[in-house]
Amino acid sequence: MEFLRRILGRPAAEQAPANEVTTTGSEGTTKEKKPPQPASLPDTGTLGPMGGVTRPLPPEPLAFLKEGRLSFGISSHVGMVRGNNQDAAMAFLFASTSANDLPDIGVFIIADGMGGHFDGEKASALASKIVTDHIINQVYLPILKGKDFADLPPINEIMMEAAQKANDAIIEQVPNAGTTLTAAVLIGDLAHIVHVGDSRCYLITNDNMDQLTRDHSLVQRLIELEQLTPEEAESHPQKNILYRAIGQNDVLEFDTMTRRLPPDSYLLLCSDGLWGLVEDKDIKKIVKSSPSPQAACDQLVALANANGGVDNISVILLKVPSK
Repeated sequence: MEFLRRILGRPAAEQAPANEVTTTGSEGTTKEKKPPQPASLPDTGTLGPMGGVTRPLPPEPLAFLKEGRLSFGISSHVGMVRGNNQDAAMAFLFASTSANDLPDIGVFIIADGMGGHFDGEKASALASKIVTDHIINQVYLPILKGKDFADLPPINEIMMEAAQKANDAIIEQVPNAGTTLTAAVLIGDLAHIVHVGDSRCYLITNDNMDQLTRDHSLVQRLIELEQLTPEEAESHPQKNILYRAIGQNDVLEFDTMTRRLPPDSYLLLCSDGLWGLVEDKDIKKIVKSSPSPQAACDQLVALANANGGVDNISVILLKVPSK
């Protein structure tokens, strides 16, 4: 019993109450009540219960990882005038750290639907779904299962197949509608783009903001034929007329391209609800000054609405890591 008492200390009945102090002096042993002590949190840098120094966690413990991987933001809004949102925005990003050493793989799509009632939004939703499904099945899943990139068909061919499948489905299921399509597949720092209509894709670097896609619109064609100036096109009564879009013809031509994205650059996909209301210089300023791609997307949509919001607004912003 004495052995246990040495290990465990005084029995509970013999231990002094928490608010009592025992003092031994020349006049014997006396007990006094301690004044109540206010509760307090441990100070930063004090010893913890295991003898280590306790420190508060940083606000974002994983913030140091963010610059090393591809990141993106996505936002879509009905605008200030329209009754429904006929845009569709879709994003899929795969990232891994493993012995397989797979690159980041992303699929990003903006589609701007056209058609009466709700046909436009059905067309854009169907197109984005079909294109994403085809690319995931033809690119992402084979790579995940161990297939080498060299054994895959060219990525641009896969994307054109996906866009043609979307075209066929819309003609069959939503015959009175159509949609633009601007899709980007990122594999590492390579961007593969397929495009039809007047949604746009921009490459933004420290020095420039380059429009990678060409509008398939009547006014753009007139500008190319030097029958219209860009200033005249802005107020042209037929500026929203497209001569090429998904759902218009059985066989459709698409623009495709491949671009290597430089470090610390941005890839911006958007509908005309953004670029038609926000100037390039303001887009670039917001993209470069925002703390994250998502914050930039939200600010761009807000500015388009502040400038009138006469159309649906959709935007996807990709941030390429510094190295």
